Amino acid sequence: MNGFTGNTNAQAALAAAMASGALHHAWLLAGPEGVGKARFARIAALRMLAEAAEPQSLKPGWDVPDTTQAAHLFAAGSHPDYRELLRLPKDVDKPEQGLARSMKIDQVRSLIASFATKPSLSERRVVVIDSIDEVERPGAANALLKVLEEPPQGTIFLLVSHAPGRLLPTIRSRCRLLRFDPLPATDVATVLRAERPDATAIEIDALVRAGEGSPGRALGFAGLDLAALEADMAAIAERGDASNAIRSRLAKLLGARAAQPRYEAFLERAPSFIAERAKPLQGEGLRTALDAYHAARELGAAALGLSLDPGATVFEMSGLIARLSRQV
Repeated sequence: MNGFTGNTNAQAALAAAMASGALHHAWLLAGPEGVGKARFARIAALRMLAEAAEPQSLKPGWDVPDTTQAAHLFAAGSHPDYRELLRLPKDVDKPEQGLARSMKIDQVRSLIASFATKPSLSERRVVVIDSIDEVERPGAANALLKVLEEPPQGTIFLLVSHAPGRLLPTIRSRCRLLRFDPLPATDVATVLRAERPDATAIEIDALVRAGEGSPGRALGFAGLDLAALEADMAAIAERGDASNAIRSRLAKLLGARAAQPRYEAFLERAPSFIAERAKPLQGEGLRTALDAYHAARELGAAALGLSLDPGATVFEMSGLIARLSRQV
C-alpha cells in the first residue's frame, strides 16, 4: 500500500511525531468525507508496524515494500498487531442489506479483549477506527473512552472522523488532531486518473467539479457519464430551455428504473452545480440563485426520502437550474 496524494501538512505532522520517538497514543484524523483520511490511516498504520518490526528494510517516506513481512500480512488482512473497527453488516447472511447504523458495544469489548495479549511481531500495535463518528453512544463510546484514557502499552489509535464536533469532548481531548482539508482540483484529478485510467479527460473534468475537493465523492459519480449530465445542466443554466426539450429528455432518461444510480447522482450534483454558478453573481441575481440552491437541496432530500416520482422530480430540479439563465 504505497502513495498518498494531498494534505501534506497532516502527513508531515504525523511523520515528525513518528520520527521524534515520542508518538502520542491517539490521533484524530478529521476533515470532510472522501478526502482520504481512512486511506492515509491505513498507510500510516502499515508504516508504523513495519518501522517497529523491520526498520532496516525501509526508506524515508510512507512506502513499505511488498517484500516485507508487515506488508504481506497487512495485504492478507492477517497482521496480528493490526485491528480495524468498522460497521458490520446488518445481517451477516444477507450482506446486500447493507451495514448497521453504528458500531456496537460488543465490537468495542472484543477490541479491548484483544489487548490482553502483547503485540506479536514488535512492541507496537495499531488500531484504526473508521469512523469514530459511527461508534454507538453512550455505551460503546464510553467503553472506548476508557481505553483512550488508559491505553495499552505500545498501542496507537488512529480515529477517522468526518464530524469531530459531534464527538464526546472527552474523546477529542485524548487525541492529537490531524486536520484534513478538501484537495485542490489538480490533486483530485491525479487520484481520479489513477483510479479510473480509462476515463476521458472530459469525464475527469466533470468528476473533479462534482467532487468539490473530495476524491471519494468524485469516485461516487464515476461510471455514470456525469459529463453528459453536466453538459445538459450547463445548457439549461445558460439558455433556459424555454421549449422544455432538455428537461423533458432528462426526465424520461433518468426516470427509468434502470437509471436509478444516474438519477441519484443528478439529485446530488444539481444543488452544488447551482451553487457554483451562483458564486460570481451579485444583488438580485445572487438572491435568486441562492433561493434555487436551497430549493434544490430540499427537493433532492425529499425525492429519495419520500420516493417522489423520478421523472417529475428531474423536471422540477431542471426548472430550478433554469432560474440561473435569467442571471447571466
